Amino acid sequence: MLDLRQHPREQILWLEAGLAAARRLKGRDAEGVYLDNLGFAYAILGETRRAIEHYEQYLAIAREIGDRRGESSALSGLGLAYAILGENRRGIEYHEQQLAIAREIRDRRREGNALGNLGSAYHCLGENRRAIEYFEQYLAIAREIGDRRGEGNALWNMSLALDKLGDRAQAIAHAETALQIFERIEDPTAEKVRKQLAVWKR
Repeated sequence: MLDLRQHPREQILWLEAGLAAARRLKGRDAEGVYLDNLGFAYAILGETRRAIEHYEQYLAIAREIGDRRGESSALSGLGLAYAILGENRRGIEYHEQQLAIAREIRDRRREGNALGNLGSAYHCLGENRRAIEYFEQYLAIAREIGDRRGEGNALWNMSLALDKLGDRAQAIAHAETALQIFERIEDPTAEKVRKQLAVWKR
């Protein structure tokens, strides 16, 4: 609820206070969680370099205490942050590490997210056939675990890649399926999909 009600600047004040307390108490796991949330808050504000600083600290702690899930989260944050900076090749390196850990610890949701992130990175690089391969794997996992939002995201991102390859009919079919899912779960992405479908169908 705080994410919905608090401005990121206010969240940062709370999180900084929590981080200071965790450091005083030498709670390394709690320190890592605060650093992760601070990284996310700075990313929302568009302060990507500051987000990276916090994710790097979180990654170091997660590795120090053997928190593989925390390590996966930090790698995901770093991969997405570098993608925002346009450094997609570097982002891919982090997402590949994230994917390896997710598979090692048998966390299918994290595995799906990593595959989706890799697909998006390759799409940004214009390697759309490779992007689709990752989106298809993401879609399969999302359906397996009942992740409807993930299913919608995989289909929507796949439709964008298909359109870049010149397959407008398949792009529309995937986008329409994604739209049905987003409308059902009341995801705001539905509006973006609706607008793109209108453009494609002109």
